[in-house]
Amino acid sequence: MNYLNMHFLSWLSKEIVFGIIITWATIFSSFGQSQQPIISNVVDSTSKPEVFAPGVISLPFDESAATFMPDGNTVYFCQSTVAPTVCFAKKINGQWQTPQVVSFSGRWNDWDPFLSPDGKQLFFVSSRPLDSTTAYKPSRATHIWVADRIGDNKWTAPHYINAPFNLDGINNYAPTVSGLGTLCFFSPARDKDKKRRSYYVKWQGDHYSEPKELILKGDDDVQDPCMAADESYVIFVSGNDLYISLRQGNGWSVAQKLCAQVNNGDGNYDPTLSPDGKILYYSSGRVEGFYKRDRKGKPLDYDGLTKEMKSIFNGSSNILMVPLNVPKSSN
Repeated sequence: MNYLNMHFLSWLSKEIVFGIIITWATIFSSFGQSQQPIISNVVDSTSKPEVFAPGVISLPFDESAATFMPDGNTVYFCQSTVAPTVCFAKKINGQWQTPQVVSFSGRWNDWDPFLSPDGKQLFFVSSRPLDSTTAYKPSRATHIWVADRIGDNKWTAPHYINAPFNLDGINNYAPTVSGLGTLCFFSPARDKDKKRRSYYVKWQGDHYSEPKELILKGDDDVQDPCMAADESYVIFVSGNDLYISLRQGNGWSVAQKLCAQVNNGDGNYDPTLSPDGKILYYSSGRVEGFYKRDRKGKPLDYDGLTKEMKSIFNGSSNILMVPLNVPKSSN
């Protein structure tokens, strides 16, 4: 056997071994992906979203980020036209009462409120100044603030969370907090790559850890993450749609898009959960399925047009709600 034949056989054997390695790696990779949980009926196919407290909380303005005290009888949310403001309402004898502005809001742009699962802290986003030297000048970025509960719907003055994730000049949005103290938030362009990414930090007893990216859908956008109180799943926004990802060990399953009853093509945002995790709340300007002009009737006159514009289905965001059924994680 001459040198050229020996060289050819050596090359061929290497190629065969390399091909076998690639083939088996592909098989094992595919096997691993097939083990990703397929989450069925998270939202029942017969369920349709409903407007939360129409005419009381959901009005012809923009409402978002419904978050509840542990007993479910007090809701905090954002309402806005000119400037976003944090409000709250109480449920008495099964009926939601007229909302009020929370004690610390009504001056600056405050939005995306979220109650800790024990109801002792209220996190929110604000443009308020970080120090007293610029008392009447809004901050150049939105930061996460927190107030501590001192009584029935009574709160301390909010304080800026002085932590590595809450940097001056970097916008943070949509904070949510788990029962273990993990804080998730949306922070677009934080890493200067113009990606719409979300992050999480863990409470260390006296400080927060460094932020880590919450990777739930490959390299795709992850916005407005809402982590379950027990950290068994995350519901988040990507594009216009809501997705869910289950806890898998120290990571997360491949994200799964929620059904068409929720994702109808309109922009959804700010997903939150009822205290028992059985109801999903989210905000949307959705009109489809709630209101439609009568194309066969008489054209609207000005009174009719004004009535349409003053209705809650005028394209402004309402808080929608739908039953949720997430399987218990084995991890």
